[in-house]
Amino acid sequence: MKIRAIQYVVLIGVAAVFLGPLYWLLSTAFKQPSEIYQWPPAWWPHLTWENLSLAWKAAPFDRFFLNSTIITVGGTALKVINAVLTAYAFAYLRFPFKKVLFFLVLGAMMVPGHVTLLPNYLTVATLGWINTYAGLIIPGIGSAFATFLMRQHFLTLPTEVTDAAAVDGAGHLRTLWRVVLPMSQPMLVTVVVITAVEEWNNFVWPLIVTNTASMRTLPVGLLILKDEEGLAAWGTIMAGTLLVLAPMLLIFLIAQRYIVGGITQGALKG
Repeated sequence: MKIRAIQYVVLIGVAAVFLGPLYWLLSTAFKQPSEIYQWPPAWWPHLTWENLSLAWKAAPFDRFFLNSTIITVGGTALKVINAVLTAYAFAYLRFPFKKVLFFLVLGAMMVPGHVTLLPNYLTVATLGWINTYAGLIIPGIGSAFATFLMRQHFLTLPTEVTDAAAVDGAGHLRTLWRVVLPMSQPMLVTVVVITAVEEWNNFVWPLIVTNTASMRTLPVGLLILKDEEGLAAWGTIMAGTLLVLAPMLLIFLIAQRYIVGGITQGALKG
């Protein structure tokens, strides 16, 4: 019983560490200005919707939201399609230098993303894609991590099923669409959610490749909001942060059971 009690205390402590900042953000977004700076802190504020209204009006958040949605949907779709096709090739096809190429993919996972910022920017600028959706989406459609996850999962699937599809005359695309992907739904959802969160929260690349408010995204919009509101309007800033956080949090809650299933199915196999 003592061990069980200690376990619960540790779990509650860890949960408090992770949920405490989230609760503080949520409560501050609905606090009145006088409650934000009072001491001791107001843990149960008098709710007000004024901060959300001020945050939405302080910057063109409707345009930021539209841009983030287009970039997230388009970027996630292209990145996942690319990862699935590449992973299928590495898992089921035979071609020269297959292992070498896969090791290069693994090596790409170890390269910091900031290393490619300058080459990507020069390429996008040469193509005239500054302040365009193409410039925001196309340079990031390759994901070594997503490819690795899907490839490792494909290797755990029973080969008898894909062999049976080949005997029935199914080509690779039909086998992928009709056989492999239906068996990989949890892992596929996991990859989609991870990729969508990455696209939605991307800050550095949209900041570099755009210079007009009409093409900014929500994370960059928060920076604009802070610059415009200054350090005094933390309620407005937290409300804007909540607007950025809410969509991805909702998606995670909806897809949570698939994510857990995908992680438990993600046993590594060489």
